[in-house]
Amino acid sequence: MFRYMLVVMLGLIPGFVFGDEAAQILHDADSFRLPNGSVRVETDVRQYRNNKLDKERRYTVYIKPQRRSLVLMKSPLEVGQKVLMLGDKFWLLTIDSQRPLRITASQKLLGEASTGDIANMTWSEDYVTQNAEDVICPQLTATISDVDVERFLKPSECIQLNLIAKVDGVTYSNITLYIEKKHRTPIKADLFVNSGKKAKEAWYAKLNSSNDKYIDTMVLIDNIQSTHHTVINYNNIEPKECPDEFFNPAALIRNTLPGW
Repeated sequence: MFRYMLVVMLGLIPGFVFGDEAAQILHDADSFRLPNGSVRVETDVRQYRNNKLDKERRYTVYIKPQRRSLVLMKSPLEVGQKVLMLGDKFWLLTIDSQRPLRITASQKLLGEASTGDIANMTWSEDYVTQNAEDVICPQLTATISDVDVERFLKPSECIQLNLIAKVDGVTYSNITLYIEKKHRTPIKADLFVNSGKKAKEAWYAKLNSSNDKYIDTMVLIDNIQSTHHTVINYNNIEPKECPDEFFNPAALIRNTLPGW
């Protein structure tokens, strides 16, 4: 009874958002990361240590509805390897393996970028909004190599969503998400693991002047070592159908996917 009364009272406080409206805000934020339907995303990931470029990798990611993703590794050292996501299950497929290897969403691909960071680009399918409120937007002040931080969005009014995972197998158990209030563009996310520890923070930007819709850059900053960061560039996001047979781990191990 007390909990119900608390929710009712909070709902009467200006700046607090609940229920369907909070879910719609999260859905709107997702629309800046991916269009609806099946999509291909050309991705470039750069790892920095002490603000110096350490490694770089390229991936082609095919995303289909119902939490299905296929990551094709395109860099010379990894070409032929694949990561498959089906719901809460992940597999790594290598060119010299006879069977798919089960991995987790938190498995590191490069730097601060995990398997889940690359394969899954939506929140509304995986998280429920615990509460939402109006806040002052956070501002990125760190020096980020290879990124002009002056080109990040710097709104003053944000909506803060506190998200809790509603499905198993996601990379982060909790997310504190900051969304620009007027257009509902994602600005920043604090990412927490199962222990409740903040693992890293993500900053989102539309840095390409020709991109008027989608987020094209995500910067992941290590929570302990702030000079360690990973820049993920989404070089091309476009609708693209990928055959359903590509999402069978047993069949995929024998398919090199030429031309994809």
